[in-house]
Amino acid sequence: MHLSTHNWMRAEPLEVTLRRIKKFGYESIEISGEPTMYKTKETRALLKEYGIKCWGAVTLTLGERNLAAKNEGQRARSVQYVKDVLTMVSELEGKIITLVPATVGKVVPDGTEEEEWKWVVDATKECFVHAKKVGVKIAVEPLNRFETYLFNRSAQALALADAVSPEVGVCLDAFHLNIEEDDMYDAIRLAGKRLFDFHIADNNRFACGLGQLNWKKIIGTLQEIGYKGAVTNEFVAPADRTPAVMYRNMIDRNPVDIPPEQLKFIQDHGSSILTEEFYTDQMRITAQTILPLIGKKVPAAVSAGGRIVKPSKLVAPAKKAGARKTAAKSAPAKKPAGKKK
Repeated sequence: MHLSTHNWMRAEPLEVTLRRIKKFGYESIEISGEPTMYKTKETRALLKEYGIKCWGAVTLTLGERNLAAKNEGQRARSVQYVKDVLTMVSELEGKIITLVPATVGKVVPDGTEEEEWKWVVDATKECFVHAKKVGVKIAVEPLNRFETYLFNRSAQALALADAVSPEVGVCLDAFHLNIEEDDMYDAIRLAGKRLFDFHIADNNRFACGLGQLNWKKIIGTLQEIGYKGAVTNEFVAPADRTPAVMYRNMIDRNPVDIPPEQLKFIQDHGSSILTEEFYTDQMRITAQTILPLIGKKVPAAVSAGGRIVKPSKLVAPAKKAGARKTAAKSAPAKKPAGKKK
């Protein structure tokens, strides 16, 4: 196993991302599934410069993208989008794409169970033909029920994979598993050799180590089934706009240009545009948690950040100061000590 990361969670030049993850011990990247954003020849040269491999890409199934859509034209355009992502990954010498078949955020179906199953299977089969042609694997990813109604569990993703080809696999995500599976470890075991990719974030969707998931057991289960692929960082830190905010440096108040589609995708995940300082530390914390568990050396840049402090252990400065002020106001005034007679 090796540590990888997505890059769709923050809009920044790819070189900035690569420079950061290289010093933290990441070995590959799952590049944002927006082929028009990358000139593959230049991107491949940049990856080589930093010694980072392209593991693959995740489909950003937003807007009108939907392999289970009722509208035939919409499905055809969605298939073409997936083909474009597959081509991009192939040109970047990547291994897999993580396929989210239905629109993220869509929770109402377009037809009957039988209709939708035929639509999504036929569309995925068409994508698979192109995947074979360009030499890239497809891994179907289930999301939690609040992001999609169609594929939520490991067994459901495997059902689609089975309907398409024995060569199609699945991608599982610890955050989604924790919500949807009655036993996340058995869900990993169920995928077995068909597990092509594994995404990681803690139960609160902060970096691994900042929540309550048992990362030693999760990594141990991956090792148990013989998984040798990437464990791909995908924290989507929840934005806090209340006085109880735990991270004062979290939200970027002066963001760089960001495509509206990417901004919407981030906001639909309950997050926001994160500051470079906060985002960098989340990347570091993930490495600090995961690298020792997969038998990798922890770089000095990771250790230099100090021990991991969970969000619940943080005290918001304003709250702390306010508490002292309130206590001072409510405390009774002390009488001057009189002389003893």
